[in-house]
Amino acid sequence: MIDIIEVFPKDLNDFIKLPLTLHSKDPFFVPQLNKEMKLHFSAENPFFDHADAKYFIGLKDGGISGRIVSFVNRKHNELHDETTGFFGFFDSTNNIPLASALFDKAAAYLKEQGMTIMRGPMSFSTNEECGFLLEGFQEPPMIMMPYNPSYYNDLSEKYGFKKIKDLYAYIYEVQDELPAKVLRVAAIAEKRGLSVRPINMKKFMAEMHIFKDVYHSAWGNNWGFVPMTDKELEYAGERLKQVIIPEMTLIAEKDGKPVGFMGLVPDFNLVLKQMNAKLNPITISKALYYSKKIKNLRVMLLGIKKEFRNQGVEALMFREGFKPIKIGNYKRVEFSWILEDNIPVQRTIETIGGKLYKKYRIYEKALKQT
Repeated sequence: MIDIIEVFPKDLNDFIKLPLTLHSKDPFFVPQLNKEMKLHFSAENPFFDHADAKYFIGLKDGGISGRIVSFVNRKHNELHDETTGFFGFFDSTNNIPLASALFDKAAAYLKEQGMTIMRGPMSFSTNEECGFLLEGFQEPPMIMMPYNPSYYNDLSEKYGFKKIKDLYAYIYEVQDELPAKVLRVAAIAEKRGLSVRPINMKKFMAEMHIFKDVYHSAWGNNWGFVPMTDKELEYAGERLKQVIIPEMTLIAEKDGKPVGFMGLVPDFNLVLKQMNAKLNPITISKALYYSKKIKNLRVMLLGIKKEFRNQGVEALMFREGFKPIKIGNYKRVEFSWILEDNIPVQRTIETIGGKLYKKYRIYEKALKQT
């Protein structure tokens, strides 16, 4: 017996806790803090200033065995001139009827809203986690990157979803020095008057607005891109502020004006794994202990204004941003995520020795109006 029921933001405890139960035996699963997820799904998330969502859980034989969010991002559709709805936060046992029922319920809501395409997973936009992990199941996820059992892709494809876009993640094994070519290009960029500085944490939100300016210029034409509002920037900034290291969060400038931005963030998934979704004195003490054992970093933020590309900005940011890596004794750096057709960025990462090691897939399906 399968039943799909709607749940509401004020009563999402079972919805939020399901992944922890479902994936408790998976050594690579990383639970997110319950408190943060409650905030993320609430009206306090500024994403809902321009989006509407419904939450569903799937019951199989009376037990909660699946979940899904179905939502319409009005800002996305206005910008891209689409009638696309989205799904995200999908979890399910390996059961085709259950997964199909969840997808059906999400699709029905989207059709009610006049949508003609269902796309996902998104959590909630391309500014956040995207896609199902497709390749690279032998490695745990890094901070703010998705993870799922491989059968999620099978459930999606058997429902009729087709690939719309793949996303790539590269891994760089830290070396004593960056390649000579990178250092040479960085030196040339300096001679052209380019410089790099760490962000000023005392002026954090002002620095985040600089990031937004660069980000919108760098990513404006990318597939699926939706600009961040000031409220979304502040919301994201408050979450990132807890994990940012200023010396590895850099702004590139030319004549005092920002032209590029790069942020390397420690992989706090190691800490979250130990906290087991809970925030209390015991888990906080664990967080303090394990935060000193982090050996991986993720390049989460990377962008260069269009008019300053191919001028060595990225090489200069790599040179300066990677200097603290050896001091902190970090071992690996993940670059993620990168669009499958963003060849210039892929080549740049390969230049410093990055290797493609994970792929993620975003699906979509046409919705037939009845």
